[in-house]
Amino acid sequence: MTRRELIRKAGMGVGSLAFVDLMQREALASASPALENPLAPQASHAVGKAKSVIFLYMDGGVSQVDSFDPKPRLAKEHGQPPRFKVDATVFNNNGNLMASPWGFRRYGQSGIPISDLFPNIATCADELCVIRSMTAFSPNHPNANYALHTGHALLGRPSMGAWCSFGLGTASQNLPSFVVLHGGQVPAGGMINFDSGFLPANHSGSIFRLSDPALKNISRKERTSSLQRTKLAHLKEIDQDLLGKLGHASHVEAAIRNYELAFRMQMEVPEAMDISGESEVTRQLYGLDAAYGNTRRYGKQCLLARRLVERGVRFVELTINPGNGDRWDQHGNLRDGHTKNALAVDQPIAALIKDLKARGLLDQTLLVFSGEFGRTPFSQGTNGRDHNPQGFSLWMAGGGIRGGTIYGATDEYGYRVVQDKLTVHDLHANMLHLMGIDHTKLTYRFGGRDIRLTDVHGEIVPEILS
Repeated sequence: MTRRELIRKAGMGVGSLAFVDLMQREALASASPALENPLAPQASHAVGKAKSVIFLYMDGGVSQVDSFDPKPRLAKEHGQPPRFKVDATVFNNNGNLMASPWGFRRYGQSGIPISDLFPNIATCADELCVIRSMTAFSPNHPNANYALHTGHALLGRPSMGAWCSFGLGTASQNLPSFVVLHGGQVPAGGMINFDSGFLPANHSGSIFRLSDPALKNISRKERTSSLQRTKLAHLKEIDQDLLGKLGHASHVEAAIRNYELAFRMQMEVPEAMDISGESEVTRQLYGLDAAYGNTRRYGKQCLLARRLVERGVRFVELTINPGNGDRWDQHGNLRDGHTKNALAVDQPIAALIKDLKARGLLDQTLLVFSGEFGRTPFSQGTNGRDHNPQGFSLWMAGGGIRGGTIYGATDEYGYRVVQDKLTVHDLHANMLHLMGIDHTKLTYRFGGRDIRLTDVHGEIVPEILS
């Protein structure tokens, strides 16, 4: 090869590299609106009936046979050994069949049976679709929590709230798309249950506390607003310079957008979290003057959830409050633990349903009430119940759900699903469907494959949809 040929061929190689760089810049320029505002409202695959989701997370696992799935046979055979095959439980301290300490009554025109644990939620029976055939992937809290939130029993995946944010954005540009109203009880598995995983960090759950202020760094430290703006402008110049050196770096872009959103939140969050302007009737409805402190605290969470969806937040999740013992996780003294937890959430949740309906928001707001699994129909020790992933109950309301219905069934003891079995993939598929998202099309390229919330599973259930 002559020197002239070497220069010509090498020059063409450099030119191709330049061409690739130009193409990359053009692609980035065409995507600039999304990069400029990743939380901007996105077009859905179809017209969704729900615009927002409020997920009422019952951490620990509510007992289905004590709440929404009555089993008369347990009362008849109370104290007798189980006559069915019992799977290994977490503690393997299995006792005899245990009847529910609470009675059940039929409510509403639909006649749905609901336990005396929830006298207020029972008044909303005709708004509820009670699913009695839910199952979990694991009997352990962390793995079951990961699956409930992310569709996968191991950590590292995006939460369902993050997927909703990624797929739809938010109607409010001054608030996050995904907010967690943190009652103070950290779920088993940790706060990573609310994380964005491999999705851009903009879609991670923003943790709002009930204390004042709701966010640790919501107040500026600078003396004046103009000084703060000057500092932020200088910081943006530095970030943009770094971004220019790195090229397309999604983690840097997400950090820049998060800084900008945080600045806007300093104006919006205090107003959204300020309930002083709510009427006395509303405050009483939610139980803000209740004798039990956890009713007051959860009542405030439910009221704030309504205020956030009013302001365009896409996905709001509520965690329970500490101080009731061990969540809904009563391995002993079931009567006391479930009574206290129900007392905390019953009035506020019923108030939320009624308030949303009165304001014309229930039809466009999907409510989901669920824990990570259920509990055994036989006792642990003498007066508790162990974990049961074989079959448990949850309910959904509003946002395109067919109210006043029951779907699925467990056996005569409430132990295993015997009809219309559902998994978290099915739950997530139907939640996304009601938001106008085709769960098979909402994907993100990661690790060499297109990953979705429902993995390769998930079925739409027409019977629960209005």
